[in-house]
Amino acid sequence: MIPSHRQWLRRLALSGVVLGLAVVVFGAYVRLTYAGLGCPDWPGCFGHVTPLGAQAADAGTAEVPLEMGKAWREMIHRYAASALGLLIVVQLGLAWKWRKERGAPRWLPRVLLAMVLFQGLLGALTVTWKVKPLVVTSHLVFGLTTVSLLWWLWLSLRRAPSAAAAVLAPGDTARHVWARRAAVVGLLALIVQIVLGGWTSTNYAAVGCPDFPTCQQQWWPQADFREGFVLWRGLGTNYEGGVLDYPARIAIHLTHRLGAIVATAALLLAAVLALRCRYSRGARRAAMAVVAALLLQLCIGIFMVWQGFPLSLATAHNAGAALLLLATLALNHSLRGLPTLTGSSPTGVPTHGAHP
Repeated sequence: MIPSHRQWLRRLALSGVVLGLAVVVFGAYVRLTYAGLGCPDWPGCFGHVTPLGAQAADAGTAEVPLEMGKAWREMIHRYAASALGLLIVVQLGLAWKWRKERGAPRWLPRVLLAMVLFQGLLGALTVTWKVKPLVVTSHLVFGLTTVSLLWWLWLSLRRAPSAAAAVLAPGDTARHVWARRAAVVGLLALIVQIVLGGWTSTNYAAVGCPDFPTCQQQWWPQADFREGFVLWRGLGTNYEGGVLDYPARIAIHLTHRLGAIVATAALLLAAVLALRCRYSRGARRAAMAVVAALLLQLCIGIFMVWQGFPLSLATAHNAGAALLLLATLALNHSLRGLPTLTGSSPTGVPTHGAHP
């Protein structure tokens, strides 16, 4: 039976995953609706806690007007991110309180607190540096990292630690090792692809290739890769809507599509190898989740281009990436160590069957 302290921490971790996903997806919606500078200061909105206070004070200027719709979207995103930060602080406090209990997490809650503080800094720079692509992409990546750590914590708290020995037949051991290595490679490929997706979105480069499977009605159109991947362009420029020429945006979009091919191949290989691990139901379930999430994400991406990049599909593409990341992390978690197949436990009691 799972101890009560683990149950509480597990519930908080899962609540954090759900809230974190909402923050990430809504943040994408804010960016895609050009509301990232709806409140041009931080942490308030034109010096007020809410857009209503800014409206009552007749805030805004001709150069930076107060647009209530954009202001509310930006502030709701900040409120949700603050709630996530508070949840992580509570989680850290409880983990510290129960630190001497068996199976209590030690380092993950601390890393999560550091992560959320860093995210707060990136959020402030996102506004004050006028949605600079490097900062906004980092904000997205570390937001997903926060969700991933909460997810990993939840996965780790699902059951009490076991002292059972792991004994596998030689063929099963080899399959497990290869599946575990492939899952790590798939995760790394997906991380690179998510970074590329963030760079594509924050540079408004999705429109660089308005057709599929070709780009600009060509298989390899003129593209400026050097200009497309300049990370730092100085301060003082408003990057909302993008500042790059079309050849640079095409280069970014093409790279994102090539990355999708690599990530798809790596994830499918990892899933196939995990499905061969017949002794682990958890690995097989996670592998099927990876395949389902991957197919969903590919379909969203293709239909998004075919339909002319509607807001709903563009936002869903961010959500799909997050779900695929969680499924891939679950696959990696399920393949950690060597689950028991046959043999004896340290107490001498025979063990049979698969670890769930």
